Amino acid sequence: MVTRISLGDIEVDVVQKGIKNLHLSVHPPTGKVRIAAPLRMEVDTIRVFAISKLGWIKKQQEKLRCQEREAPREYLDRESHYYRGKRYLLKVVENEAAPRVELKHATMVLHVRPGADGDKKQSVIDEWYRRQLKDEIQPLIAKWQRHLGVRVERFGVRKMKTMWGSCSPKTKAILLNLELAKKPPTCLEYIVVHELVHLLEPTHNSRFVALMDRFMPQWRFHREELNRLPVRHERWGY
Repeated sequence: MVTRISLGDIEVDVVQKGIKNLHLSVHPPTGKVRIAAPLRMEVDTIRVFAISKLGWIKKQQEKLRCQEREAPREYLDRESHYYRGKRYLLKVVENEAAPRVELKHATMVLHVRPGADGDKKQSVIDEWYRRQLKDEIQPLIAKWQRHLGVRVERFGVRKMKTMWGSCSPKTKAILLNLELAKKPPTCLEYIVVHELVHLLEPTHNSRFVALMDRFMPQWRFHREELNRLPVRHERWGY
């Protein structure tokens, strides 16, 4: 169950669960604030904690607001698109064949039927991103399952508004943000490891941090890299 509290113009989602301590997080790309709190803790106590951290929250949100944003896409020739951290110039080819995407050197060639509008072009590229990302995720899960001694029952890819990924320890399922297809492979691997570690520790407590330090010592560097990279413009959503 999620409770929402307001701190002036800042909204905070509070999730109460079977934990001992409070955990505060500010999530990219939009700066959404989340507090995980013990089940029986009073909301007023949680509010006082949030107020005491208000300066830190605002500092983190400001960092995210300053992050570079991708311009809204119109799917026209020579428009910039990204895949695995590299920039490609779009070339739109209209023909009477099945829509598809192919990479040729520094060009992303989008094949669509004559008269295809922006929504159709976006859906073709998004579906291509989805297939590529799933193909990249599968071997990463296989690799890190062995290292961590965990097992993922299923994974999926979808557009997500506030998180790069999510994990359900109960069902052993993970979801990853479609936008990760645009980011460098090291960033994708960091998110996969992050979510798999949640199968060992559901919260972002000191044990979680220690596990990340143990299995991926450079994880903070990858996190900073991911959060520095351009994020999709709000007009298009996640």
